[in-house]
Amino acid sequence: MREIVIISGKGGTGKTTVCAAFAHLAENKVICDLDVDAPDLHILLEPHKQRTEAFFSGLAASIDPQKCARCGRCAELCAFGAVQATAEGGYAVDALRCEGCGVCAALCPHKAIDTAENHCGDWYVSDSRFGLMVHAQLFPGQENSGRLVSLLKAEARRLAKEQGRETILCDGSPGVGCPVIASLSGAQLAVGVVEPTPSGRHDFGRIADLCRHFRIPLAVIINKADLNAEESAAITAQCAADGHTLLGTLPFDPLVTEVMVRRQALTESHNPLGDRLKDMWSALQDLRVSR
Repeated sequence: MREIVIISGKGGTGKTTVCAAFAHLAENKVICDLDVDAPDLHILLEPHKQRTEAFFSGLAASIDPQKCARCGRCAELCAFGAVQATAEGGYAVDALRCEGCGVCAALCPHKAIDTAENHCGDWYVSDSRFGLMVHAQLFPGQENSGRLVSLLKAEARRLAKEQGRETILCDGSPGVGCPVIASLSGAQLAVGVVEPTPSGRHDFGRIADLCRHFRIPLAVIINKADLNAEESAAITAQCAADGHTLLGTLPFDPLVTEVMVRRQALTESHNPLGDRLKDMWSALQDLRVSR
């Protein structure tokens, strides 16, 4: 079994566009969308949910108005401003501000505050037109996305082993933070989608350092390469100097938007971009993906 994670140093580079095309081309795989904060692969694949599970993480406080003596001690103790006075003269917890530290519950003189596991979002096992898919959605303002990413990867691995799938193809989170580190954990190969701008090259350097730290081989695709030939050349030179495989380049083309609006992958119809992506997927198969 091999696990391929498609990443980018920043959002908007075309990572999901590439992942959708590879998901169309790959055989005997499990698809896993690890961008749990703002997922969008499901928009293209239109999965049918077969199983829905709640994701709980951290604690959330709540005040029992029947027990509350309206002393205001909880509001004084809360370092995050989560406990606020209500129009009726009592107090309530703002769920978006509550960090679940439990200070208010522990020190309330009337034991009017309880803490319970926080329902942060939901995760799913679905069928899509490209095959089995594991994905999730955090609720707005919720955290612990790294933990949810790890949960999704564990489920994808379980399903792949159970069903004899050869490949786990992951659409990773953008950036280099905790969700990305969780996305890369245990992977055999990373594919970095880069755009030829100063910020794109800078952020590419950060994900390259991250992959080097975890000893994960990195293959690179330069998207919209024709918009800035100088930056594209610099990224190509950086790949050669650091030993990263350059899978290829994609030009800027309005066709991408047209295909996205139709909720399709670029490889689902005959076009030059789709042909390039097919060549890149073939080149990816020839890479040694074991560490």
